Amino acid sequence: MTAKFLVGYLAAAAVFLALDFVWLSQVASGFYRRRLGDLLLDTPNIGAAAGFYAVYVVGIVIFALAPALRADSAARALILGSLFGFFCYATYDLTNYAVLKGWSVTVAMVDIAWGTCLTGVAALAGYLAVRITIQ
Repeated sequence: MTAKFLVGYLAAAAVFLALDFVWLSQVASGFYRRRLGDLLLDTPNIGAAAGFYAVYVVGIVIFALAPALRADSAARALILGSLFGFFCYATYDLTNYAVLKGWSVTVAMVDIAWGTCLTGVAALAGYLAVRITIQ
């Protein structure tokens, strides 16, 4: 992995983790708890969460950051990151909506919107970190 991709990965991961932590612990925790109830664990499985974050940010680097760096375009980082987030979160949420009794369309739509925005911002942060630190 080249230095620019490591910088981008670390920046995208830091932003993604920080924003998702605030979202899940402060902003939307009651929203999910009220709508998903018994489907949620009392405490998250940290190992599984860490695995998701580690792998997902690799996806951000491959599908949003790398093409944005090749094009030298912050807008491309934001757009491709948002699209990656949309497709990934839509796959997860719409599958859950299709097969789980307690998964509502409201949860799916809110979660897809969050994943779209979050991933776009994280990809943009990775792009900007590379541009600022590696000329």
